[in-house]
Amino acid sequence: MTTNKIIALTAGILAALLLFLSAYTVNQTEQAIITQFGRPIGDPVTEPGLHFKLPLIQQVTRIDRRYLAWDGPMVEMSTKDKTYIQVDTFARWRITDPMRYFLRLRDERSAQSRLEDILGSETRTAVARHELIEVVRVDKNRKPLQDEGVMASQSGVGTLGVLRPIQFGRQEIEKGVFQAAAPKLAEFGIELLDIRLKRINYNPEVLERIYQRMISERQQIAQRFRSEGEGEAARISGRKERDINEIQSTAYKRVQEIRGEADAKATEIYARAYTQRPEAAEFYRFLKSMETYRKVIGDEATVVLSTNSDLFNLLKRFEPKSRP
Repeated sequence: MTTNKIIALTAGILAALLLFLSAYTVNQTEQAIITQFGRPIGDPVTEPGLHFKLPLIQQVTRIDRRYLAWDGPMVEMSTKDKTYIQVDTFARWRITDPMRYFLRLRDERSAQSRLEDILGSETRTAVARHELIEVVRVDKNRKPLQDEGVMASQSGVGTLGVLRPIQFGRQEIEKGVFQAAAPKLAEFGIELLDIRLKRINYNPEVLERIYQRMISERQQIAQRFRSEGEGEAARISGRKERDINEIQSTAYKRVQEIRGEADAKATEIYARAYTQRPEAAEFYRFLKSMETYRKVIGDEATVVLSTNSDLFNLLKRFEPKSRP
């Protein structure tokens, strides 16, 4: 092999190597920044495909352009009513200004740290401005959960067993965190897409106190229901006794009326019988006297009668004649 060929082959290899070192590709999920000695050169490369740079002295820094996740740690914080809770948050974000992002943060690790500082701080501030009920009481559609059928007082303080109406709710609190944190993150070239309170737990130190308060409240509600039930039972019992007495008195009055009518009717029948047949009246008096004797004079009865008594008259009439 001649010297010229060796030189040509070497030149070709060097050219291919330089071409390889100067060419780079940008994926559809990426955007690139060209740096020279650590300083960015030109505008960010956002178009996917094959691109070129100066070999050796220029480097390619790739930045993700997809939606990224931030999952914050469980942090303990206090509500407006001084109840400590543990809040777990998560957010979605993306890089919209890669040059500012690179100059301020450089990489995703720094971005996650900055997100934790800003979002965590704004979450603590938002939770501290609201009472516990505003943070935790929502339905499955993330709407404020209200007590149905019962209205709290106008002063905002609920009655026994009734929580006061919720004015904001968790969704409004999240919106407040979003509105406060989005401008701060925009300074780093980051667009905040959404932030949510993923989980809320009570502090273990106050959990037992909360349980006791719930138990006490339910016991008071149960006692109120019992008192109302006992009062209603007493009213029903009183109405029952009154109705029974009224029915009995009405029935007794009716019985006496029926008996009076029957006695009058019987007296009328007896009177007609006495006037029609005198012998029947005499026989009737005899039967009545016998019935009276049967009731008055028993086996061990002692009766003291006057000789002029009507009762003794019948006995005297049938007195046996004395022997001679």
